[in-house]
Amino acid sequence: MRRIISILLQNEAGALARVAGMFSARGYNIESLTVAPTHDEAISRLTLVTAGSDAVIDQIIKQSRKLIEVLEIADLTSLDHIETELLILKLEVRAEALGAFVGALRKYPRAQVIDITGSVRTIEFTGSGAEVGEFLAAFAKIGEIVELARSGTAAVERGLSVLSHASPRLRLQSA
Repeated sequence: MRRIISILLQNEAGALARVAGMFSARGYNIESLTVAPTHDEAISRLTLVTAGSDAVIDQIIKQSRKLIEVLEIADLTSLDHIETELLILKLEVRAEALGAFVGALRKYPRAQVIDITGSVRTIEFTGSGAEVGEFLAAFAKIGEIVELARSGTAAVERGLSVLSHASPRLRLQSA
């Protein structure tokens, strides 16, 4: 089962490598990984997508909590959350397919053409992983995919619920 894990960790050299190393050492596959500083520059949010049973995910969370850099971790999958991914797609569109291209763009209001160079259209699209997959499938029928880049999933819990970074470990280490 597809799972979205959100981790707050100290924003320091090697922290990401230790989390990723823990996954690879135990044979867990990471399907998507996104990491960037939060509004607090001392803390980064790492969002990863993996697959596994409840027991496997519980084990991942327990083992991740043992890492000194991990301040908090949560499985967002079963929580009310919002997830999104960015896609940049370079698509070669022949002149005879331009009508279909414009029609397909109208079906995806979050898609935006950000560059046109010759017959290549570069499109930016945001949506859930499933929506990005659907978008790619639709546009692959219209033109030839030249190149693409996907950001990986970013996710947060809805409303006022937050992954707390008020960890005693952070307070002790920054004091």
